[in-house]
Amino acid sequence: MTARPMVSPDDLENIDLADPRLHAEFELDEVWRYLRAEKPFYWQTERGSQPGFWVITRHEDAVAVYKDKDHFTTEHGNALGTLLNGGDSAAGSMLAVTDGIRHTQIRNILMKAFSPRMLHDIGESLRITVDGLLADAIENDDCDFAKDVSGNVPLGAICDLLAVPRSDRKYLLSLTAHAWSSDYADAPPEDSWAAKNEILLYFSDLASTRRSSEHNDVISLLANSQIDGENLSDAELMANCYGLMIGGDETGRHAITGSVLALMEHPDQWQALKRGEVDISAAADEVLRWTVPSLHGGRMTTGDVVVNGQQLIKKGDPVSVWIYSANRDEKVFEDPYRFDLNRTPNKHLTFAFGSHFCLGHYLGKLEVEAVLDGLRRMVGGFEQTGKENWIYSTILHGMSSLPVSLKADQGALSKAGTAAAAG
Repeated sequence: MTARPMVSPDDLENIDLADPRLHAEFELDEVWRYLRAEKPFYWQTERGSQPGFWVITRHEDAVAVYKDKDHFTTEHGNALGTLLNGGDSAAGSMLAVTDGIRHTQIRNILMKAFSPRMLHDIGESLRITVDGLLADAIENDDCDFAKDVSGNVPLGAICDLLAVPRSDRKYLLSLTAHAWSSDYADAPPEDSWAAKNEILLYFSDLASTRRSSEHNDVISLLANSQIDGENLSDAELMANCYGLMIGGDETGRHAITGSVLALMEHPDQWQALKRGEVDISAAADEVLRWTVPSLHGGRMTTGDVVVNGQQLIKKGDPVSVWIYSANRDEKVFEDPYRFDLNRTPNKHLTFAFGSHFCLGHYLGKLEVEAVLDGLRRMVGGFEQTGKENWIYSTILHGMSSLPVSLKADQGALSKAGTAAAAG
């Protein structure tokens, strides 16, 4: 709960919203509030060799961009990091950066992997996983929640879907944690590219073993599905395994860590959760709104766009939709800067909107629900024991470290002891 300096709107022309340091080391709430009210379509001018780009901050405008497939595409990248640096090499292969018919075809295949039956089975195993991780954290008294708990919950779920061998999971976690972010301000970009390439190579090797297999996992599904009588290409296999791994791990991991920080910062909400006065599903949605694991979404404009009767965004302009700002839009969320686990309705954009609405949204929410339920049942209280460390990224929002001490719920221990004696 370390206070970070607040950036003033007066500094808007001097800051770079594509700078990872800005999001890791400062608070931008005043900037977002100003832009929503005064400049909802803001053009950040060039910064040195970096091109300019549009900044969209209001909820209704974010939804409009996400829905408008005639004027906006993901095929030049879906984040500023790729939009401003020559595009995304996975465009046309990976679901997240593919549009049109191919997007629909690949999405239809992947939808089978997120069937209610498969998600139910994962939901059952999630509770066991979370309970075990929390029990270990309580027993050790002092833990780094980001590493010891959050890092293992979504990783286990997505790896179960992909049927990744357990012996490889810690290795993959070390890679996903650095593919789109860094723990340090001055980390060289080569580290990120190396991590991405390692993930792609890993899934290339794994997918080759799943061709013609009868396994019931996502990699086997992708490896053995056909579109118009042809198997997916090796590039499509690697890219979509990579996309599922990154998306499935990062969103849940940062939301879970952020939930614990938010509960410590808002003890009234922690007590409401403990007393059973909040609906777990509504609470998970508020955690996802509040923590905003993905700061923005990117699009490239494919045609001139008219805004408020005037041509504003031109063909070829990069556009960034700031989910963090949209999730705190006063016109959509009553008292948006209040963390309220019973908030309803809750039309957050954490999982985006439209045709690129996150395929794993239900799984991500299940992960948060499992952790909130585990905290409610097993933990009596917690205390932050060290400074939290925020990651350096312009697309992801979360912590690489959150040292806490978890105290056991004595009532839960008493019930467990009684049950064991009776057994």
